[in-house]
Amino acid sequence: MVHRRARGRPTKGGCGRAPLRIRPQGGGGTVVGMITAEKLTRRYGARAVVDDVSFAAHPGRVTGFLGPNGAGKSTTMRLLTGLTRPDAGHATVLGVPFRELTNPGRRVGVLLDASAQHAGRTGREVLAVSAQLMGLPSRRVEEVLATVGLTSREAGARTRTYSLGMRQRLGLAHALLGEPEVLILDEPVNGLDPAGIRWMRDLLRSFADDGGTVLLSSHLLREVEAVADDLVIIGSGRILAQGSAAELLATPGTEVRSLDDAQLARVLSGAGHDVTPSGAGLRTSASPEEVGRAALACAVVLTDLRPSAATGLEDLFFDTTAQHGREEISA
Repeated sequence: MVHRRARGRPTKGGCGRAPLRIRPQGGGGTVVGMITAEKLTRRYGARAVVDDVSFAAHPGRVTGFLGPNGAGKSTTMRLLTGLTRPDAGHATVLGVPFRELTNPGRRVGVLLDASAQHAGRTGREVLAVSAQLMGLPSRRVEEVLATVGLTSREAGARTRTYSLGMRQRLGLAHALLGEPEVLILDEPVNGLDPAGIRWMRDLLRSFADDGGTVLLSSHLLREVEAVADDLVIIGSGRILAQGSAAELLATPGTEVRSLDDAQLARVLSGAGHDVTPSGAGLRTSASPEEVGRAALACAVVLTDLRPSAATGLEDLFFDTTAQHGREEISA
């Protein structure tokens, strides 16, 4: 067994330090940490809520799983974790269907609904029952309580008295309890304050950097953009885009300023490149090298030349899901 430490854990304000241990497992041909979905389909009546969905989440990476309300994200996560059976296709976690994992809490940490806690038990009791079922020592309960920043007083309170943020911390503590190598999290930052959101980002980044696999669904696009290595965008039950964040957010082309933008624009357009005004200069589909050669050919002095800035995740999300969201419905 190998133990690693995460960068930190929150106190009430969202910061501090305590150990977070990850247990890399596998070997003997097992695909350590990988999550795969292959042609997953789930219908309710005539409607396909999840329709031919295929993607993978890899060890050492955070995969952001995004989509509008009703896109099929939560159903897909239920399919991955064996809570719902697919009508077609299959999913594996650590190389096998989730239902075939022995003592799955020791391998995979899952948080799908933070409100699904026994209202009459204390936070500590909720974790203690799970620790006993997983065969974990009782000290592990106190370790994860410290990791997620629930105080001794809060851990001793009935979960019916918890705020949403406290429920999220308890749900995450439960996901981390078995020292898993995979995390599957649906909206884990709901109810957290800004410090708690930042802590969550650091924890997930550290978990992945230590070799763990993270599948993260969230509506907080800026937080996903800050932590995700890969992106999967779903709409109306189908994959709309997927790939590395760097690839999906990259914007081809060039930003340029010169002493004669009009002349440079004519030359670039004549060569077949798209050219549009951009601030005090131009944006073009030409590469920086092509812009430089065009400027040299027409004797135009360049004052600024750089690759176009990357597209933000928010722009990518709305451009990709424009036909699949609920924005047309009045609030």
